[in-house]
Amino acid sequence: MNEFLKLIQRVQTVEDATAVLAQQIEIDPTIRRALELAEDAHAGQYRKSGEPYIIHPVLVAAIVASLSNDVTMVIAALLHDVVEDTSCSIETIESLFGNDVRHIVSGLTKIVEIRDQSLAPSHSNERLISSALSFRKLLVASIEDVRVLVIKLCDRLHNMLTLEALSPAKRLRISEETLVVYAPIAHRLGISKIKNYLEDLSFKYIYPEDYQAIDDYVRSHDQNLHFKLNAFIESVKNTLHQAGYHWEEFEVLGRVKHYYSIYLKMHRKGITIEEVLDLLAIRIITREPLECYEILGALHLAYTPLISRFKDYIALPKENGYQTIHTTLFSDEGIVEAQIRTRQMHQLAEYGVAAHWKYKEGIAQINLEWLKSLHYQNESIEEFYELAKSDLYSEDITVFSPRGDYYTLPKDAVALDFAYAVHSEIGDTATGAIINKEKASLLTILKNGDIVRIVTDGTPRLHCSWVDTVKTSRAKDGIRSKCRHWIRNVDEKSGYNILATLFGKQPDTIRTIVEKTGSTGTLYRAAERLDSLKEKIARIANSADIKEVRFWEWLKRGYRKPQIRKIDYFFFYTNKPLSGVEFDYCCHPKVGDGIVAFYKENKAIIHHKLCMKAYAQIEQGAPMLFVDWNHSKIARYRLIISLQNQRGVLAGLLTKLTKMGLNINSIELGIKSSESAEFCKLEVESETVSRQQIQHELSGKFKVIEVAALNDAYNT
Repeated sequence: MNEFLKLIQRVQTVEDATAVLAQQIEIDPTIRRALELAEDAHAGQYRKSGEPYIIHPVLVAAIVASLSNDVTMVIAALLHDVVEDTSCSIETIESLFGNDVRHIVSGLTKIVEIRDQSLAPSHSNERLISSALSFRKLLVASIEDVRVLVIKLCDRLHNMLTLEALSPAKRLRISEETLVVYAPIAHRLGISKIKNYLEDLSFKYIYPEDYQAIDDYVRSHDQNLHFKLNAFIESVKNTLHQAGYHWEEFEVLGRVKHYYSIYLKMHRKGITIEEVLDLLAIRIITREPLECYEILGALHLAYTPLISRFKDYIALPKENGYQTIHTTLFSDEGIVEAQIRTRQMHQLAEYGVAAHWKYKEGIAQINLEWLKSLHYQNESIEEFYELAKSDLYSEDITVFSPRGDYYTLPKDAVALDFAYAVHSEIGDTATGAIINKEKASLLTILKNGDIVRIVTDGTPRLHCSWVDTVKTSRAKDGIRSKCRHWIRNVDEKSGYNILATLFGKQPDTIRTIVEKTGSTGTLYRAAERLDSLKEKIARIANSADIKEVRFWEWLKRGYRKPQIRKIDYFFFYTNKPLSGVEFDYCCHPKVGDGIVAFYKENKAIIHHKLCMKAYAQIEQGAPMLFVDWNHSKIARYRLIISLQNQRGVLAGLLTKLTKMGLNINSIELGIKSSESAEFCKLEVESETVSRQQIQHELSGKFKVIEVAALNDAYNT
């Protein structure tokens, strides 16, 4: 495919584009009619490069044809922009090409592409929301017909191949979206050809210096690398021939790993490219699954295997249908990764879901249940984006239940992720885990091959502080859903208690009054929003027709209008005397956390909103005050950064953080990972700098492993 994409990049005329399309699929009368319609519709339109716009859909159709050979998909690719960008209607397309083409083009049209001129800065919240909205439309439009996704990936690939015509800022923004949205989708659809190109093209624009360093190394060592690769391929061929295989019964392919995968390995381990052991990889393609295991045995007898890197995806396929045996071998040429698969497995690994159309026989339909699971029901679009990205990213492990059922989870998933993977009710009621017959915490990181049993007690548990620790969207969504419900319950009961304290009544009396005013449905807001609390007070005060409310009598008894009182980090809205603030011993809320305040002996007693001791008092109707943080915009973050062993690197990092306006609360040095990389862990806070800004500002100079918001980080 490499030569094919290079050919596409050289195309400058409509005639050349059409010739490339004709190389991939026969241009029958129907395709010819679609081509003519697209040419007429896009007449007079030009790309930023100055080329006629029609070249773009023709080349997208060529890429689609190279993957699928499906006439309907090729026609839809030719017409994918005509409804959105021209006067041609969807009804015209249906009348000319039928309902199937209309269905796909309509799905593509629903995806409102993020246009270059409207892209917000890559580190801004506006940018995140725009990407998330586009992402959700993309997925929702694809649930009914995955062909929409395949064409959209081909469209994005051609856009990435022609980014040079755009400004550097626009190239960066489009590349970032491609890396975090489109490449992971290509992976989940099993289309490794597309995924690898999208990753490398994005990598080139996002981290140009790192890309150039890897490119320089590979180019300067090209002859030596290919010499080693060819020598190892010949050695493997001889080994298999001696094991009884004829030359025509297997095929051995070799490659230098693609740049972004090399970069990720360097990034995760904190090493240079010279220290990456397995830059080379081979694939052995044979006829039957059983032969894959026979070949594996022959290789392990001939070369020393690195057992920790062995993975059997034939017995335990990935969720996207991928099947291959992976092993890593020591040889005279160095360390080489070997992949062993059948011809059908190879076709599915290269073309993924598109193999169903490209190879009409013998290819099973790929599992697309994961696509339906991405249709989350969250109100927050940013949350949807975060959850979907968690599901799309690729490094997986396989863990087992005691009965032998296996579950695919992201790398570094914890036992609670496994609990939610089994069933949401198991996750909700989990109290502990037994991993490989030993008791373990629900936050224990799982390893490939672990056997896990979850201990439950049937009682729903709150794990709100763990939402940033779990890795799967199912666990995150489950935790957040329960915690939202719990917090709303706390806020509603707190609202009654706050009003009762203000008016000097019992909570049950206030409940009766609120019910008569018809505002019970929004009462929970009174505990967290001052404007809502004031509205509830006014509604009660103005309800003179309610027998229980004789507001003038309350005034006679000493009722006073509430005032804002600021003490230390807090502000209160109260009509009671307030001499100070205290904290109970049971919880330790940090700035920005959800909090509640009880009124006792003219003092405010502060608790975390998720504190169970506080909840017991709330249920008993204890007097409460409206409270919020005086500096509610202060946010805290945990940073984990890989530090090279260079003089002054730590001083440079601290100087950078100070210039960004971040206050450093703590710093931990010398942390070593299991892969021997050294890390620095810091906790910082700021009133103005967002998580995305921190990531953006630091990534240019430092290798940022994690930027995590420290919200609700308490035992509950």
